[in-house]
Amino acid sequence: MADQHSTDRPIGVVLLNLGGPDTLDAVKPFLLDLFSDREIVRLPGGRIGQAIIGRIIVAARLKRVKENYASIGGSSPILRLTLLQAESLEVFLREKGINAVVRPAMRYWRPFTEETLSELKRAGIRRLVALTLYPHYSIATTGSSINELQRVIERDFASDFEITYITEWPELPGYLDALAAKIESALKEVSEDRRDKVTLLFSAHGLPVDFIDRGDPYIEHIETTIDGVMSRLERKPPWCLAYQSRVGPVKWLEPTTPDTMRRLAAEGVRDVVIVPVSFVTDHIETLEEIDRQFGRLANELGYSTFHRTKALNDDPMFISALGNLVLDHLQSAGFEEVRNG
Repeated sequence: MADQHSTDRPIGVVLLNLGGPDTLDAVKPFLLDLFSDREIVRLPGGRIGQAIIGRIIVAARLKRVKENYASIGGSSPILRLTLLQAESLEVFLREKGINAVVRPAMRYWRPFTEETLSELKRAGIRRLVALTLYPHYSIATTGSSINELQRVIERDFASDFEITYITEWPELPGYLDALAAKIESALKEVSEDRRDKVTLLFSAHGLPVDFIDRGDPYIEHIETTIDGVMSRLERKPPWCLAYQSRVGPVKWLEPTTPDTMRRLAAEGVRDVVIVPVSFVTDHIETLEEIDRQFGRLANELGYSTFHRTKALNDDPMFISALGNLVLDHLQSAGFEEVRNG
């Protein structure tokens, strides 16, 4: 039941996420958008080099990427899952007395930032909270989305919104609880005679090293999350951290997830639970890269166990964590009257 002090004055919550192609025909323009953005990967040669090399990369990768999307149903599930998160978060906030409208704004595919802001403006919303769905801050993810949001507001909505930002949450207690619960559940799927032999492989999305050299806190945030999760586990298997999904002719974070799988196999490890630590929804990196590509590699390496923890998606524990994060932010940002009247 909604809080008796709920007000009719609405507040918008904008969920910032990457986005993904909704058809196979959308793969090419999605990739072109992605590789033209110097905030996500800086290719050599400045902006001109970015445009030229980006198009070369897209041309070289297009056939394989389309095949990968075809293998998971012909599109990315990220919008569908983010919409489920938005719906669940909106219900949570309304039950707490917040008249909230929660919508996703995708960086590289629909709904684009301007589409979401136009919808919220039409709904009469003037106060916004931009909530990143990347727990670990990087200029390549949260930074790029916020920069785009600010550009669009300045260009098209300069006097329309009052906005505040939630830019990172690597040690949010409910988020760590939810991740730990997914790991505990995955460990229970391992046969009892193999359970004590499991190594946890935390696989984070890769990032060009150049970002870290310029002060990006991404690695520090990832390690903070892992420390918090490990402290919550009943049994504490050995663990390691690796990075996946690197592209382009720049140096990326190492070790890579496939190289780490090979190292573990060489050391005699045969049982791995892989934890996609920087992802809060299923998408191409979990469903295709981890489940299919890394799964095949695990078979080739002779693994006895290769399980992936389930994505958080709209898990109630995770949604409650996000909801409480928004509630605390509203109060600290001076928006508490949206609840208290």
